[in-house]
Amino acid sequence: MAGPVRAVALLLIAIVTAACGGAPPRASSSPSPVRPSTPAPPSPSPSATPSSPSSPGASPSPAVSAALAAMSVEDKVGQLFMPVLYGPRAGAAHAENRARYGVGSPAEVVEKYRPGGVIIFPWAGNVEGASQLVALTNGLQKASKIPLIIGADQENGVVSRLGSLVTDVPGSMALGATGDPASARTAARVTGEELRAVGVNLDFAPVADVNVNPANPVIGSRSYGSDPERVAAMVGAAVDGFHEAGVGAAAKHFPGHGDTKVDSHSGLPVIRHSRSEWERLDAPPFEEAARRGVDIVMSAHVVMPKLDPSGDPATLSKPILTGLLRDKLGYDGVVSTDALDMAGVREKYGDAEVAVRAVLAGVDLLLMPPDFRAAHGAVLAAVRSGRISGERLDRSVTRLLELKEARGILTAPAADADEAAEVLRSAEHRKAVQGVADRSVTAVKGADRLPVKGDVLVTGPAGRRLAGMLDDATAVGTGDTPTASEIARARAAAARADTVVVTTEDAGPAQTRLVTAMAATGKKVVVVSMGAPYELTRLRGYDIALAVYADADASLRAAAKALTGDLAPEGRLPVGLEAR
Repeated sequence: MAGPVRAVALLLIAIVTAACGGAPPRASSSPSPVRPSTPAPPSPSPSATPSSPSSPGASPSPAVSAALAAMSVEDKVGQLFMPVLYGPRAGAAHAENRARYGVGSPAEVVEKYRPGGVIIFPWAGNVEGASQLVALTNGLQKASKIPLIIGADQENGVVSRLGSLVTDVPGSMALGATGDPASARTAARVTGEELRAVGVNLDFAPVADVNVNPANPVIGSRSYGSDPERVAAMVGAAVDGFHEAGVGAAAKHFPGHGDTKVDSHSGLPVIRHSRSEWERLDAPPFEEAARRGVDIVMSAHVVMPKLDPSGDPATLSKPILTGLLRDKLGYDGVVSTDALDMAGVREKYGDAEVAVRAVLAGVDLLLMPPDFRAAHGAVLAAVRSGRISGERLDRSVTRLLELKEARGILTAPAADADEAAEVLRSAEHRKAVQGVADRSVTAVKGADRLPVKGDVLVTGPAGRRLAGMLDDATAVGTGDTPTASEIARARAAAARADTVVVTTEDAGPAQTRLVTAMAATGKKVVVVSMGAPYELTRLRGYDIALAVYADADASLRAAAKALTGDLAPEGRLPVGLEAR
């Protein structure tokens, strides 16, 4: 099967390149796709609204039609999958690949199953360094007959899969606190440019959930806030920023994961919003993302019984994914599942049946099935039996090809390690991010008591890092869960200080005890909240509270500026709470 598909893949690339004004690539006897040496096509102008990869009712391009016509059923089914592959090098064998896929190396998995994409994770051994990651993504692309979507969960903040390789950008709630969609656009552009430099062409961001539940265990500071219209503006701006950088964006988690008390990684949340409540609270950010031409909408493993009484999670719900997302919101781009290894989608059906039901519900891309061979075999069997019609399969594959065409994936040159070194954590990016972080700092309590003066003690999980950004401050650092001995050392050091600054992040009982102990010293106590600011309602005895929403270096530098008077906090709480 390699010959016909290879020929049409090359034809597809030639047509797209010619349409963009470049010369078509020359055919090669090499088994890898021919890729032009010129840069990918320019992204849309910042002032333009990006178009969707496909518009409802539009005919696919000649290139997409030609590629689709040359694909076998096996080729098409492979395109529906985005697995995790194990190891740092495309050609190196890994035991986990052999156990899951029957072959050793990531490149062999790609060659065997012909997936539409892969997703990168550090826990899978994919991320060791910039040059290594460039070599991995290039090797994966070389192994694929049709260029891959290579995705990563780089939301920034608490979900940052590329870690220290990339600029440490504050997460969504910090951006929401600026009140300026331009902040979300800047953050997405910076992140997108760095992802593209290492060969990652899709970010599974932005989070479009409206976090209206302070007890939400899985979204929290990953959300831009609790106001649907403000979140929608941020989401739309982020989509524009990713497109400006030349990478795809994925709005998640449809129909909304912001009002849950259960983590869908470990259970099945139930959200009892009525249809009118959903339209008012949850829908606006997804509607805006669709309007801005978002490349993917990711489903949520949540049950909304008033939207679909079947009890199935949204990932498996045709009334939600087709009835609401496609028919009501008019979205005709790619629909992806959330990770299929999460408990929320595995409660009612086996892993094979889940994959089939997701496609029947309206899904185009099956993300991280835990039993890949069972899921792949089940979808292939469902197509052959007619349970999934050929027309239905072709619609999904067409959407995936159109995404690749729209984002320049089909014509993108190989990533370059030297270029990546210039882009990653560049001075320009760090300066842009610092400006965003500075605008996010929020004085929740005691703004009139700033700046702090005299001897300052800094403690808590980021105590040493923040103290290093202040002149002559003393530090007693703690872990995320301060021990009794750490609290005792901080209490003893507080006797010699005029002000105690306590860094906190989603404070549990141990951090709460630390704040209480510092308040009991009688010193002025400042809390610097580095997570979702809901924790400030659980803490007692502090005099000043600054919310910076993230533990990024830029956020801590912004906090230091506010503490010393070099910055007047301008941020506004993006969620509701009462400061104590």
